[in-house]
Amino acid sequence: MNTQDTLNYNRIALAIDYIKENFKEQPNLDVIAEKVHLSPFHFQRLFTEWAGISPKKFLQYISVAHAKKMLKEKQLTLFDAAFETGLSGTGRLHDLFVNIEGMTPAEYKNEGKNLVIQYSFAESPFGKLIVASTAKGVCYMAFNDDEDKAVELLQAKFPNASFNCKSDVIQQNALFIFQDDWSKLPEIKLHLKGTDFQLKVWEALMKIPMGQLSTYGEIARQIEKPNASRAVGTAIGSNPIAFLIPCHRVIQSTGVFGGYMWGNTRKTAIIGWEGAKSSAVL
Repeated sequence: MNTQDTLNYNRIALAIDYIKENFKEQPNLDVIAEKVHLSPFHFQRLFTEWAGISPKKFLQYISVAHAKKMLKEKQLTLFDAAFETGLSGTGRLHDLFVNIEGMTPAEYKNEGKNLVIQYSFAESPFGKLIVASTAKGVCYMAFNDDEDKAVELLQAKFPNASFNCKSDVIQQNALFIFQDDWSKLPEIKLHLKGTDFQLKVWEALMKIPMGQLSTYGEIARQIEKPNASRAVGTAIGSNPIAFLIPCHRVIQSTGVFGGYMWGNTRKTAIIGWEGAKSSAVL
């Protein structure tokens, strides 16, 4: 991953915004390419390199109609299917190699006192990331192009911790998630600051197979709190680990993608990218 990935994502994000705003006109390749200041040939090639599919196919993955179809087909069986069918590779990725450990009551109450947190920055297919870790695992990962702001938000999460700007193996293992070859992914450990309810919600999110979608109501039923959809939404909105805890896979029951802490366009891009990647391995 390098700065070129970020440049490519920014152009794709611009294209996605244009498509979303002008969906009813069904703009063709030439029109979209012009909006991102590329020739149709170069835009098609760039888009295919980034998403793995053509712009036209990608549009299918980010449409409300497609999302509603997926939700209808998977209704109430999404999680069961992931476990019962023994999906391999991307289907059960998080269930297989991501381990969560909650912070101790003292660490939670003292807002990180006595914790030493290391952080670094990296490029991803969806823009710049800050990733932070304790000795036990990744405690924070967020999309943010402004490094100063990113550090400020991290420190606000753990106001009593000590911070070092330094990369480590724990962080690097987490970033392997963005590689195309997942056959040799290392184990990823997360060290999370959250209530028992939040941890249950975040664990449920990691059981949503890549390329699939769920709803707030389904997550509430999964954690045996069927009337807690609103509280589930709040917990999802406070997710401290971008992408690895896939809150982007939760959408409204109407098929509308809804909000995302790190931007609605980024959420749309990730859903389409994952849809393309998962279909490629079927």
